[in-house]
Amino acid sequence: MSKRTLEEMKALWVEYKKTSDTGTRNELVAEYLPIVKYHAERLTARLPHNVDPEDLASVGIFGLLDAIAKFDLGRGVKFETYCSSRIRGAMLDELRALDWAPRLLRAKGHKLEKAYDALESRLGRAPTDCEMANEVGVPLNELDEMLKEISAASLVSLSAKIHGGEDATSLEEMEVLEDKKSKSPIREYHKREVVNFICKRCSRKERLILTLYYFEELTMKEIGATLDLSESRVCQIHAKLMLRLKNHLRKLRSELL
Repeated sequence: MSKRTLEEMKALWVEYKKTSDTGTRNELVAEYLPIVKYHAERLTARLPHNVDPEDLASVGIFGLLDAIAKFDLGRGVKFETYCSSRIRGAMLDELRALDWAPRLLRAKGHKLEKAYDALESRLGRAPTDCEMANEVGVPLNELDEMLKEISAASLVSLSAKIHGGEDATSLEEMEVLEDKKSKSPIREYHKREVVNFICKRCSRKERLILTLYYFEELTMKEIGATLDLSESRVCQIHAKLMLRLKNHLRKLRSELL
């Protein structure tokens, strides 16, 4: 990616941290700009076509600038890893602020979440597709379409903070922590609970989809090709998994309030 050698990049970083010179900072931005473009393209590939990658890239630059300003050379962490979390976080924050998903889509999502929560409380287990369809009052094939439609919205909503205030955490923050020496007990609790949910309450296929989608950043089509499933089927599995996980996170939050 870099046009400079490792030694040249190290010298550039040292110069910037010593002087905070704007010109030096802009040189760093130019070097790491392909990372912004990469994440903008990968993110929009997993969202509806009305999301413009150029718009996300513009926002991602602010995440890159923030990462450059706050990066600690003494931590021994690769900047590419550190800045990726900042860049993606800035893009996801922008998507949430713009409320990019159509109101009808959000209404469908809330309807399914409410139905799932009610069924799980009554049954004491995860509801089946047929039970969900009956609860929502739609045919099974229409439920499948609803799940497919809300799957992309889960990328943004699941990355939202699951607990407000200073101790907020999200799936994005699970990948790279700013300061490993100072860990928030609530953040660590949330992380453990999410990991426990994934390990103990998800099937192998569901865990693979989560890993490939959120950490390897594959599209639904790419995941389908990897697991020998249709893109539509991957969307449906992902959407149902998000209903279960978000319901679990809501219960965690209510327990802590």
